[in-house]
Amino acid sequence: MIAVVDYGMGNLASVAKALRFLGARPQVTSRPGDIARSQAVVFPGVGAFGEAMGELRRRGLVAPLLEAIGSGKPFLGLCLGLQLLFEASDESPGVKGLAVFRGRVRRLPSRPGLKIPHMGWNRLEKSGIRNPLLRDIPEGAFVYFVHSYYADPQEKKVVIAKTRHGLPFPSAVGDGGKLWATQFHPEKSQVWGLKLLKNFLKEVSS
Repeated sequence: MIAVVDYGMGNLASVAKALRFLGARPQVTSRPGDIARSQAVVFPGVGAFGEAMGELRRRGLVAPLLEAIGSGKPFLGLCLGLQLLFEASDESPGVKGLAVFRGRVRRLPSRPGLKIPHMGWNRLEKSGIRNPLLRDIPEGAFVYFVHSYYADPQEKKVVIAKTRHGLPFPSAVGDGGKLWATQFHPEKSQVWGLKLLKNFLKEVSS
């Protein structure tokens, strides 16, 4: 079973639908025990950093998420689910994130002619680090974004892909094991988003 974490932030139905389309058995859940028993975890989210961390704490999900990551089971964060893996965010000063990755989430710079939030299709620039999540996804593949903030990791080696919108920002990160996260929405990214989710499912079954 793949646990799709429900903490009241985001469209979980589209994530679960994409996983079912690929033959997986996702379970949308807010129960800590389901996360502990799962083969893998998908951690989506849309909304504000501080509100999301408040919901995770209120529902008792912080420890189960950290335990799942620590166990080495496949784990995929999506959009806000990527940002919450960092230590803090300029969006919510004083709120601590999950701190799985060192670094801070920052607001995309506002410039004349540059729309914030960054919404729509944009290109992936792969970092050159071989990673199973991006296997057979070509350089320059278009994926779908909706966000106003981006992660700024202290350790650049965690960045497996970048995208440019005013500046280059990490659009996919990984720990070198089976923890990954994307700033874009694979469930909305058509062929290459489905390919990424298929790659993730291969790691679940391996």
